[in-house]
Amino acid sequence: MDTSLRKRIQNHYQKMSSNHKLIAGYLLENYDQAAFMTAQQLGETIGVSESTVIRFATTLGYDGYPQLQKDLQYMVKNKISTVERLQLSLESKQRNILERVFNTDINNIRRTMEEISPQEFKKAVNEIIRARNIYIISLRSATSLGQFLHFYLNLILKNCRIVSGMSVFFEELVAIGPEDLAIGISFPRYSRQTVEGLKYAKEKGARTLAITDSVTSPLAEYAHYVLTAHSAMTSFIDSFVAPLSVINALIIAVGTQESEKTAQALSRLEEIWDTFKIYYTGNGD
Repeated sequence: MDTSLRKRIQNHYQKMSSNHKLIAGYLLENYDQAAFMTAQQLGETIGVSESTVIRFATTLGYDGYPQLQKDLQYMVKNKISTVERLQLSLESKQRNILERVFNTDINNIRRTMEEISPQEFKKAVNEIIRARNIYIISLRSATSLGQFLHFYLNLILKNCRIVSGMSVFFEELVAIGPEDLAIGISFPRYSRQTVEGLKYAKEKGARTLAITDSVTSPLAEYAHYVLTAHSAMTSFIDSFVAPLSVINALIIAVGTQESEKTAQALSRLEEIWDTFKIYYTGNGD
């Protein structure tokens, strides 16, 4: 059973008070700093009382704040050096837009690598493979991520459909049931329909997977499995480099486990592509 701090927060988040949600959000984003704070210092930093911090720890199932702090320190020990992160942030301030964006994307991938759960990833892959049908719910800016995942999973498994909201949204989910899997993809600002779609799928008995930025995302409440990827960008658009890397990893893992299906599918596609001259060859065709 996963008893990590992130999992504990995910399991309790929806029932937390506003102050406890404030603490949870701060710890997830700043665990490298919070790991060395006393309960009083943490409370002063966030703007809550020391007793609120202690109650937060016990709400998560810890004996007290020191036990929570040990989990924070474990997270720090297993992450990439804060010095590297600091250097990246300092360098990005001195560079042009191109370099600054690249550095932000690098940082998002680094943080995603530190925080994503290999166990949760493995379970997600198994759910994708065993699902009767896969419904991918991704709207607005996350539409491209869903389409990419759909394109490759459907090549391999032949049982995927994209829920785009182009028609009547919930009618696209009307046939979903216990043998199916719904994958919801959304990042801040979260799409309301994506959250409601994942909720509906779970209520209908389907398994649910969320690909989002945090275990405190509204999608997490309705997901059996959560894969987190950082999407921070110091501009008016989100960075989807890390989420796309997670999706790439899912596709490759599924293709590897289902190698026979993958080989057969690609062989048939090569025949079609060659017959109808889908790709440019440079031979005058």
